[in-house]
Amino acid sequence: MSETPNNTAPRRGPMAGGRQMVGEKPKNFKAALKRFVSYCKPYATPIIIAFVLSIAGAVLTIIGPSRLEEITNLIIGGAMTGIDLKKVGSIALTLAILYGVGALCSYGQGFIMATVTQRLTKSMRRQLSEKINRLPLKYFDSSSFGDVLSRITNDVDTIGQTLNMSVGQLTGAIALFFGSLFMMFKTNAIMTLAAIGSTLIGFTLMMFIMSKSQRHFKNQQRQLGKINGHIEEIYSGLNVVRAYNGEEQSSKTFTEINDKLYGSAWKSQFISGIMMPLMNFIGNFGYVAVCVVGAALVMDKKIEFGVIVAFMVYIRLFTQPLAQAAQSLTSLQSTAAAAERVFEFLDEKELSPEKEGVITTHEAKGEVEFKDVKFSYNPDREIIKDFSAHVMPGQKIAIVGPTGSGKTTIVNLLMRFYELGDGEILIDGIPISHMSRECVHDQFCMVLQDTWLFEGTIRENIIYSKEGVSDADVVTACKAVGLHHFIRTLPDGYNTVLGETASLSAGQRQLLTIARAIIENAPLLILDEATSSVDTRTEVQIQRAMEKLTEGRTSFIIAHRLSTIKSADLILVMRDGCIVERGTHEELLSQGGFYAELYNSQFDDDIA
Repeated sequence: MSETPNNTAPRRGPMAGGRQMVGEKPKNFKAALKRFVSYCKPYATPIIIAFVLSIAGAVLTIIGPSRLEEITNLIIGGAMTGIDLKKVGSIALTLAILYGVGALCSYGQGFIMATVTQRLTKSMRRQLSEKINRLPLKYFDSSSFGDVLSRITNDVDTIGQTLNMSVGQLTGAIALFFGSLFMMFKTNAIMTLAAIGSTLIGFTLMMFIMSKSQRHFKNQQRQLGKINGHIEEIYSGLNVVRAYNGEEQSSKTFTEINDKLYGSAWKSQFISGIMMPLMNFIGNFGYVAVCVVGAALVMDKKIEFGVIVAFMVYIRLFTQPLAQAAQSLTSLQSTAAAAERVFEFLDEKELSPEKEGVITTHEAKGEVEFKDVKFSYNPDREIIKDFSAHVMPGQKIAIVGPTGSGKTTIVNLLMRFYELGDGEILIDGIPISHMSRECVHDQFCMVLQDTWLFEGTIRENIIYSKEGVSDADVVTACKAVGLHHFIRTLPDGYNTVLGETASLSAGQRQLLTIARAIIENAPLLILDEATSSVDTRTEVQIQRAMEKLTEGRTSFIIAHRLSTIKSADLILVMRDGCIVERGTHEELLSQGGFYAELYNSQFDDDIA
């Protein structure tokens, strides 16, 4: 097939098939997070190992202050009688080993989570790509391309970054919190209660803020998708925007979306930013409380000075997890908002599944029949009404009519880009519903009004997805459309790389897509306004190539220039989704009906 039109699905995807994500669409933080946890189940084993390493590192860190207490008491106790340096060195060596092993555990946890994160996001992107190939075209008719791209890029990146940074951090924080709490109670209950009291207010405030902030993170991801969609839309139609002086309007729309994104992003980032200062203040307040209470206990000779030293470390280990938990939970809110958008996309209704036993390969002879075909994009408006036609192999069929009469819709139904509402379309007597979609697509080559070229060499664009094409075949196709001489003038010839800034005229781009159709060499051909964007001289050149291309093939031609379809074997005249006239060019003109009116009107327009 020559190309993928703007409103049609890809011919074949490299990731066709795959498992659909099922389940209810997440509605809030808890639902999205629960869905995400379920999604991570295939990676449960390495994640658990990472959790264990994180906990082990936290436990080893917690043991350290008790050793510092011993060293402090040895130094203070030996200040008058002599310090036992051998014992101090032994404890210090043990402490160094503990911290070293803890660092290794943290490294292992980080390595595992980085690996899991990248594999999970890779899998998520793959499923999103597979999902795109399984979505019906009506989804893309009502959705912004930029928003879809934002889900695949920004939202997945947000999930990956947060998972890598937050999950291990949150696990270690929980272990540190409960471990330090245990060691603090074990060391001295009174000082522990003082530390808890100083942090309880801050922790309560943190949880309250978290409960109110989720909507800002969710809105931030939504506005990010909107701004990406707007930029993609304006960039793709930049010439039209400038031609109609639409820069001010597009800039105004961009500013409105950008302001909303700024507002939601500012609020969410402000909330993220105040968590650490808040917890640092609470931690410092805890230091003060421990020092005051500890000093009073030392004066009463209820504890030794080493206990205060140990508690100075414990209070840091106790408040640090709260700060880490606040940061992690803030990041997890971004993840939940991003995951909700990803899962929402994965839960979109897909194309109806193929029937069991469908035909996967078929060499079409070219007979096509439409039997009472009906179709509607929306239930309240029928687009195609009782369309019936019988096309014999090798015939050239022209479909004409005013804009909105349903011409392109018929082609989309023929290609199974949309499913019929009622009736049947048969190829060689076989309903297309009994063929796989890929099998149906293999029967056709297409040349459309909107040319589609990707960034690659000219040769790669011409042989798109077709295997076993020789250089001689490519040259022959280009000679047939009169493009060979132009390509030879390029510095790299057929290896010239085309990009968005390639200096090709509209006619040259169209000739490339026609050469692509010649290479495809399918038994059925669709020409949808293939010459509408070229000049008269190029049109004549294309017409000659088309005459050669249509030989021996059943061809469906959609054209506004009725002068280009005089040689058609059958002309179907459509109006309001119905065939109102049919016949050859001469027959229809002699009837003096709607076709004759259309045909004569274009000459009136030319004269005018």
